[in-house]
Amino acid sequence: MEEFQLTFSNFIVSLAQTAYVQLGIVEDPFSKEKHTELEQAKGTIDLIDMLKEKTKGNLTKEESELIDEVLYDLRTKYLYVMDNKDKK
Repeated sequence: MEEFQLTFSNFIVSLAQTAYVQLGIVEDPFSKEKHTELEQAKGTIDLIDMLKEKTKGNLTKEESELIDEVLYDLRTKYLYVMDNKDKK
């Protein structure tokens, strides 16, 4: 069995997965239910953005592109969830 190696990219993907759970897009792996925690999701997105700023100039091209794509997708989904939270 191959040992898991924590890389910056894996860390960013892990944070993104947490945000997707908080946004109610994917089910919580523990409760197996979908629920929305918008304040926590915003905090996780802000954390990824802070990491982007603090690591600027120190990332590979691939890492930089990944963090940009993750932030774009999470922000888009956050706005969608915010716009639709009262329509359910």
